[in-house]
Amino acid sequence: MSTTSSSKQHARHSSNFSKGRPAPMPSSPLKASHSDQGIEESSPLAVSDRPWIERPRASSTSSQAAEKTPARSFYVRSFHGQLDPAQYSSSAGLRDQTAELAAFALSETASHLGTSPPSSSAASDDGYPEVIEEVSEPVTPAGSDHDHPGDPAVSELTAMIQNSISQEEEHQQHTNGTDKTMSHRPVSLSRPEPSQPDEHTALIGDRRTDPTKYGLYPDIERQYGADKGGIIHKCRASARRVRSCVYTLSHPKTWSARAIYREAIVHPVSLLPAVFLGLLLNILDALSYGMILFPLGNEIFDGLGSDGIAMFYVSTIVAQVVYSSGGSIFRGGIGSEMIEVVPFFHKMAFTILQKVGDQNPKAVLATTILSFAISSVLTGVVFFLMGACKLGSLIGFFPRHILIGCIGGVGWFLVATGIEVSARLPGNLEYNLNTLKQLFRSDTIALWTIPLLLAITLLIVQRFVKSNLLVGGYFISVAAIFYFFKSALDISMDTLHTGGWVFDPPPAGNPWYHFYTLYDFNAVHWGALADTIPAMFALTFFGVLHVPINVPALGISTGEDNLNVDRELVAHGVSNCLSGLFGSVQNYLVYTNSLLFMDSGGNDRLAGLMLAGCTVGILLAGPVIIGYIPIMVVGALIFLLGIELLEEALVGTWGKVHKLEYATILIIVVTMGVWDFVVGILVGILLAALSFVVQTSRRTAIRATYSGQVARSLVRRPPVQLKFLRETGKQIFLLRLAGYLFFGTIVGVENRIRALLEENAFRDRPLRFLILDMAQINGIDFSAAEAFTRINRLLQKRGVELIVSSLDVDGEVGQALRNVGLFAAESHVQIFPDLNVALEHCENRLLTALYRQQEQRRPRRIGGHLDMPRTRPQELSSSYKAEFMGSSPRRNHLHQVAQSTLDEETSTSAKWQSFKQPLPLMLQIFADLSEKTEDFWYRAMKYFERVVYPKGSVLFKVGDLPDGFYLLEEGILRCDYDLPQGRYSELIVSGRPCGELPFFSQTSRTATMIAEKDCVTWKLDAKRWHDMQTRDPDVAQELLVISLKLTKERMDAVTSYVLTTAG
Repeated sequence: MSTTSSSKQHARHSSNFSKGRPAPMPSSPLKASHSDQGIEESSPLAVSDRPWIERPRASSTSSQAAEKTPARSFYVRSFHGQLDPAQYSSSAGLRDQTAELAAFALSETASHLGTSPPSSSAASDDGYPEVIEEVSEPVTPAGSDHDHPGDPAVSELTAMIQNSISQEEEHQQHTNGTDKTMSHRPVSLSRPEPSQPDEHTALIGDRRTDPTKYGLYPDIERQYGADKGGIIHKCRASARRVRSCVYTLSHPKTWSARAIYREAIVHPVSLLPAVFLGLLLNILDALSYGMILFPLGNEIFDGLGSDGIAMFYVSTIVAQVVYSSGGSIFRGGIGSEMIEVVPFFHKMAFTILQKVGDQNPKAVLATTILSFAISSVLTGVVFFLMGACKLGSLIGFFPRHILIGCIGGVGWFLVATGIEVSARLPGNLEYNLNTLKQLFRSDTIALWTIPLLLAITLLIVQRFVKSNLLVGGYFISVAAIFYFFKSALDISMDTLHTGGWVFDPPPAGNPWYHFYTLYDFNAVHWGALADTIPAMFALTFFGVLHVPINVPALGISTGEDNLNVDRELVAHGVSNCLSGLFGSVQNYLVYTNSLLFMDSGGNDRLAGLMLAGCTVGILLAGPVIIGYIPIMVVGALIFLLGIELLEEALVGTWGKVHKLEYATILIIVVTMGVWDFVVGILVGILLAALSFVVQTSRRTAIRATYSGQVARSLVRRPPVQLKFLRETGKQIFLLRLAGYLFFGTIVGVENRIRALLEENAFRDRPLRFLILDMAQINGIDFSAAEAFTRINRLLQKRGVELIVSSLDVDGEVGQALRNVGLFAAESHVQIFPDLNVALEHCENRLLTALYRQQEQRRPRRIGGHLDMPRTRPQELSSSYKAEFMGSSPRRNHLHQVAQSTLDEETSTSAKWQSFKQPLPLMLQIFADLSEKTEDFWYRAMKYFERVVYPKGSVLFKVGDLPDGFYLLEEGILRCDYDLPQGRYSELIVSGRPCGELPFFSQTSRTATMIAEKDCVTWKLDAKRWHDMQTRDPDVAQELLVISLKLTKERMDAVTSYVLTTAG
């Protein structure tokens, strides 16, 4: 016996068995839920005695105490008792409701006596009063497992048939060695594990992927296989290269004269222009950065200009060697001290001076230079750890406008430093009247105005002349002109030194390594050193922000595709640690200098090493040259850099950033320039956080809003129900939330809900259900969670039920909402795992009102069995009228739509009930799709076969060939779609067809159909369909047209739901 025939026989046996038993009475929709507060009385039944309560909750041991001491804050409430665990609302009870409601639409002769449909204890507006049910005695435990002879799901005959079928299938498997039941079992797509490679293994492996893992691809090009060894692999590769070089050097026979000439003479000579340009850039930077490394305006640091230059050269040489030896991916990268760090060094120096006092200059100098070196080591350690831990990408999350503000603050500092250096002011530049008078004295005004004019002139020339040699040539020309006038006017060097036109020469005999003599650990003031730690971390923080900006920018400019920020961070860590250990200061990969160096032909590691060697030569030449450098040259350089940075921060961002961000930049610049650098960074971070909150709060957390007239569930309902839901769907309102909910964004959500509950808005749109879909919520803070409890109280005052969908109750958001008591029993908040089930719940509640009114319009009949006494007709009528004729907008709207829907329903449906199935079923399904009468469809009856499927049966699976078109008479079917883009399910209720498109188009099944309950279907199989086309072609043609209309109706519903969930 084939599997298909056995399944059919199994279905027919079930059908016969079902007909042999009295069918259970369908439940009545007459019983209403609790009415609005203050209008109707609550039901006297306890929660445990209400079978329609859909979500069981654990009782709190201190619930009474919690009720006596209400608390709005969770921090207070948490001390009064344990919170109830959050659970999803029962979907099993929801499926029963859906099947019941479909049965009411299918048969008007069905008995409406008995158990009422499930409903929530929340306020009801369907217009029917609560019916008090009799509470039966509890069932004894002994008979609880076997006292259900009328339930086909647990009948012994059904179990025996299922067992016999399973045993028969197993027997066929062992006998024939072939699984003939694949159409009724999940198809396994798993592949065997690949065997170990051997001599028969293909060079190019099988790259096919598992079709069930759509979108998860392996490394197709095997790009990352070589990096599995990590540091060990790189060390081994370096060792192999060293061994190769040693072998070549130790075996002269392997030498080539042409190769030696090319690599030892021609190639280095070709790099000399780039090396000369790089050396010139280093000298200019030393004069502008290194010269002011110490605050020269103070008498203690007045003679340390040459030491600052020497420390600058040491740091530059260390960075150049590290980067050019393979630490950086950029072969021509230039590293040196950055001008932005100078303000932090001055801050540290003045902090130490204030702590120690100017009476002990040796301690001040020893502590200051040690703090510089320690800050370099600290920066290097942070860089190295970030690179080793692969944290380079995290720096990109820091707001860029904060860094721009800091750069502007450095520009302000440089302009002030330029005035100090040029005007030879003692101490810092103070913003007072005395300083202003000193600047405009006759012997001072020319000292700082000439460098300022030189810097402005160069800025103007740079707008018209684009050359890499412009800056260097300009300042060399300025120095040459200066000494031309010196010679022409016969001015002595002593006069120039005294007048402040040339730097004072360093003390006689001071070598380049003089700064090392300043290190004296016995003279260090450790308390003052500790006071500089905040400035050290601020300097480190500021430096950390530069690398992820300069390095990617340089990679884009040079076309470097293999850039790795983490590798550059490690290189920066090594160079800064070594620089600190050599007693020098921080260094970074300088974007501008590196780009100029590589553009001039220095994109070679040998060029970088040659530049480091030439810089060593300049360092060894000593600081004698300092006594011949015109101050206007250094001052103009400092002014030039300061003006460029201020222009970048204040002019370049005007109109390009948000007004709040620009205000933040301006405040940071002013704070750093007038007050303090560390304070400026802290102010910038605070303003960035404030700006983020303000701007984020302006963006609503509401992704989309839909009325229930647009947002519909995927339940295939009868036409009369669809018509009713189209009119009453505005009582359902859906809010789809997205993003992170915090105290700033939740305000917009609460205001939107308050607007819905206002008197005028509520009259036009009488809400009954508010659905909050949280599928796109990725986090929530305590303020937002508390706001939901406040929103629920507002909704309860209006009698609106709050429903939460697409929420993981055990996740972060679910736990946060549970902690504030939103899911407590008294809150009456329903939780559903997805939006489709939530919409189904709301639609079922609305449809219950339709059939309660239909019950009132039906003549009363006396049942053939004893039941609880019902409310007398005159009392029921009066209560019913009071509910529907009340002032509630929801009741009025439900009453009007229910009346019009029932009035328009054709009176022929009563006549159909006397016909034999499946004719009444076909007439109801095809009523709105065809104008044919019962005489026409009577000819189609003989082609349909009655088939019964027990709960859990699989009618067909994805990929199966279509074997039938189904009309569902009883029960409920679930259609599961598992696509690469996602999964969703449809429900087919009694009175609806299914499987029409693949069957009539002869294409494979696109979904899996499962019986959610015991189902009675009428099936048109392929053989009978062929007979219908031969014997009754007009019926077959009409059925094809109807199938197209059904497909269009179904596609509209699915498309609407997909667009709703995607919006």
